[in-house]
Amino acid sequence: MSNIQTVPYQQASAFDLPPVIFGTSGLGNLYEATPCETKRAIVKASIDHSPAKAVFDSAGKYGAGLALESLGQCLSDLNVAPEDVLISNKLGWYQVPLTTPEPTFEPGVWKGLTHDAIQKISYEGILECFHQGNQLLGSYRSQLASVHDPDEYLARATSPDEAEALYRDILDAYRALAELKNAGQIAGVGVGSKQWRVIERLASDVELDWVMIANSLTIHDHPAALIDFIQTLNRRGVRVINSAVFNGGFLIGSDYYNYQLVDKQTTEGKSLYAWRDKFWSVCQRFDVQPAEACFNFGFTVPGVSSVALSTTKPAKVKPNIEMATKKIPPAFWTALVDEGLITPDDRLTVATHQP
Repeated sequence: MSNIQTVPYQQASAFDLPPVIFGTSGLGNLYEATPCETKRAIVKASIDHSPAKAVFDSAGKYGAGLALESLGQCLSDLNVAPEDVLISNKLGWYQVPLTTPEPTFEPGVWKGLTHDAIQKISYEGILECFHQGNQLLGSYRSQLASVHDPDEYLARATSPDEAEALYRDILDAYRALAELKNAGQIAGVGVGSKQWRVIERLASDVELDWVMIANSLTIHDHPAALIDFIQTLNRRGVRVINSAVFNGGFLIGSDYYNYQLVDKQTTEGKSLYAWRDKFWSVCQRFDVQPAEACFNFGFTVPGVSSVALSTTKPAKVKPNIEMATKKIPPAFWTALVDEGLITPDDRLTVATHQP
């Protein structure tokens, strides 16, 4: 526990999360430059087919703010009332002018950008990101806020002392978020991270309403210690959003695993492709789409309230929502266990749980 204390909350969280949350990385031109009309169609489909108020998850990091700009513009073009959507903005990345041939924050990942992004995690920095994010959204505002990628921020450290100083920056950022919540400017405070151990550490120091775990709880990778942690969060009433259940798209056909291009010539790369081939073979045998299996598995740990999905194809929005009620036969999960593709665990409810 750090000796830096965050501001305690003075009001209860007032927000609901549906089973499917709409990720907006595609609106920020992840992997490809998506036309504006396609982005508008994606947002429209998300609004039209959501069984309740649509929830969008965005971030200043997504396309260096382009996702936020696109989301706000699309909602405005569609005449969606601000009170009819819930927007989550993961904070910590601040839009700046592009001065190099391509963005420096994640080279090769984002396409067709006109801005770069720098990381700002501190008391003042997170407030700057919050206010800039709302400016980029135009007529809309984010109701949920979090610190994005604190794991990457901590990875900068070159010594234990520097690591502790960076962690204090993160706690200062949460002090700012707590003040925003106390002032009624946001409804909930959370965290989004690819390294779930960082979330675990923060959860012991910070009062969180929700957490977004990315790339860590998938049909391919689901460590027992993470399952234990999610159940602990559940007992504390912290909502858990499972994000990147396709391991960055690799499990459903992309060549990127957790947003890194897989080298097929390496031992690790060969292992990943071999796992995927066996997984797809079992899916074909049971007439189950790989995406359906990945999504359904994302709900198998009690305590996971929502799965965040992102797409660049409007026609996929409705099927993505329908996956929330897709029934997959127990024999399918048994076959995955028999093939050594997933590890049996009594805490997983793959055979019976439906969100």
